[in-house]
Amino acid sequence: MSIGPRSVPDGVVGIYGEAIDAALDGVAEDAPLWCFGDQLGPAVYGLPQHAQRDVVLVESEAVLRRRRYHRQKLHLLLSGMRHLDDHLGDRSTYHRTRTYREALEKVDRPVVVHEPTSYAAAQFVAALQAEGLVAAVLPTTTFARPRAEFAAWAGEDRSFTMENFYRNQRRRFDVLMEGADAPVGGKWNLDHENREEPPKGTTLGVKEPWWPTEDEIDERVRHDLDALDLPTVGADGPRLFAVTPTEARYALKRFVDHRLDPFGPYEDAVMAGDWTMAHSLLSVPLNLGVLHPLDAVHAAEEAYASGDARLNSVEGFVRQILGWREYIWHLFWHFGEDYHRSNELQAHAELPDWWTGLDGDAVTAACLGHTLDEVRDRGWTHHIPRLMILGNFALQRGYRPSDLAEWFTTSFVDGFAWVMPPNVVGMSQHADGGRLATKPYASGGAYLNRMTDHCGGCAFDPKVRVGEKACPFTAGYWQFVHRHQDLLRANQRTARAVATMDRLKDLDALLEQEKGRTAF
Repeated sequence: MSIGPRSVPDGVVGIYGEAIDAALDGVAEDAPLWCFGDQLGPAVYGLPQHAQRDVVLVESEAVLRRRRYHRQKLHLLLSGMRHLDDHLGDRSTYHRTRTYREALEKVDRPVVVHEPTSYAAAQFVAALQAEGLVAAVLPTTTFARPRAEFAAWAGEDRSFTMENFYRNQRRRFDVLMEGADAPVGGKWNLDHENREEPPKGTTLGVKEPWWPTEDEIDERVRHDLDALDLPTVGADGPRLFAVTPTEARYALKRFVDHRLDPFGPYEDAVMAGDWTMAHSLLSVPLNLGVLHPLDAVHAAEEAYASGDARLNSVEGFVRQILGWREYIWHLFWHFGEDYHRSNELQAHAELPDWWTGLDGDAVTAACLGHTLDEVRDRGWTHHIPRLMILGNFALQRGYRPSDLAEWFTTSFVDGFAWVMPPNVVGMSQHADGGRLATKPYASGGAYLNRMTDHCGGCAFDPKVRVGEKACPFTAGYWQFVHRHQDLLRANQRTARAVATMDRLKDLDALLEQEKGRTAF
């Protein structure tokens, strides 16, 4: 894979061009382009429709103070915005103001802007357009599939499950296809080949990811964040993720050339001594808009075609980017603004202080404490610690899903408003009544013992349900099954768990133990 110029990704103009032209009808060619902090790539500012436009970037102190964000999340956002300002030179005007409105009122004419990625921001932009501060709102171009196209597809009389959507995506963008309708290798999904347990040893033994080198812009960002004294969570630390298109291309190249091939088999495994394993670390540049998903999947596809990466690894990566990530984006809008308040399991427990404060030292369970420490130190873990450690624990303990989604949004460096509601409320917490996932993702300690290397040195025993060594995940699982036994009994995928619970001779003791449990 070669490192190309920071240009508009292949296909974006063809996919979005007609809708953009329609939205710009009657708007001056030199009307300024306002870019939000997750619209920092050439798929936005590099479009031919924006060739004559200056770019407006706004650093709003009110937005930075609105929530208790992870310190490194704020650093990445500001670094990305300021690096783009530096790259664009005289074409860019950078405003550091109290609010967005204050900055836009300083611009001498109405701006054009691409659709933002949250309901609140979209409503704000609509209000600005009504006031005349925004001349046109254009489609979001940092995803492969336009929202209007998904809405038309999902509106047909069909099941829009992830698998159906994923296959349609493969056909739509001709990725890993043999002809118009056949997947390369004869199978759409090779997930069964990507469930290897962690190997012996402390690391996976693959070449490390590409790391960015901090510069004077990062130094200034760190200084300014210190001066602002924002209500942050987590530790400051070196910048670990790409925030510019060039950096993103280097990170993608390192992954494709050296890490993609071993990625697949161990993508669901967890190793305490190897936080990156063979994962791509591309979620931040993707979510900042500096890497386009089509660039990522085409690079992986080329690696398979050239014999540099096995099919199950490439298919697994493509499924994550072109399948799941795009699916989550579209479901965020499809499910509606109030989706994050879904709470079908009636989970109302508050997040503990040790959880929101990322205090892994307050936790005895090795997997949970280590994962909280990883979030504290880097604001990132891969998908299995998120789903099967953090999400699984929260599901068992009945934490309020909307609070949990907000926590993931603010505490993870790749968390944005569109990312977490479907992932957390739907996938992780099953709070939507099964609209997204067919069963709750709950498991006991046996799964964690098989797929992680945490249990060997833990004070708890994954095989023990009751007593001092009772694993909080094992005991918590059966408490969860008991609490929701009617729901689980009616689901053919979970009915067996209820039947097994009914045979537990120590169930009453377990329930009494977990009812008063405060130490995990």
